[in-house]
Amino acid sequence: QVQLVESGGDLVQPGGSLRLSCAASGNTACTYDMSWYRQAPGKEREFLSEIDSADRIFYADSVKGRFTITRDDTKKWVVNLRMNMLKPDDTAIYYCRVNGGSGAGGCGLAKAWGQGTQVTVS
Repeated sequence: QVQLVESGGDLVQPGGSLRLSCAASGNTACTYDMSWYRQAPGKEREFLSEIDSADRIFYADSVKGRFTITRDDTKKWVVNLRMNMLKPDDTAIYYCRVNGGSGAGGCGLAKAWGQGTQVTVS
């Protein structure tokens, strides 16, 4: 069973940058489809970016050009989200998600959400 731990959330001034990390534990043979979401107070959870098991990358229009998702070269179970030019509207809890993957041992069935990390832009 895969588990996710996010880190890197912080208080940052407008225009600043942060890097969030998400580490997946479980089957190290898997290359997971990993994505980032966020949820601001009173709003629905919003998709931000995904890197799939083939390292294809997708972004929501709201963050394209400002956010960059990468997979660690040596630790394929670690995915980072670099966030630049942060705005107060980026304030939210940021969540990591696994929704399948490739590799032996049921990787395609893996599903999990992390607990979230708070990002405050003020």
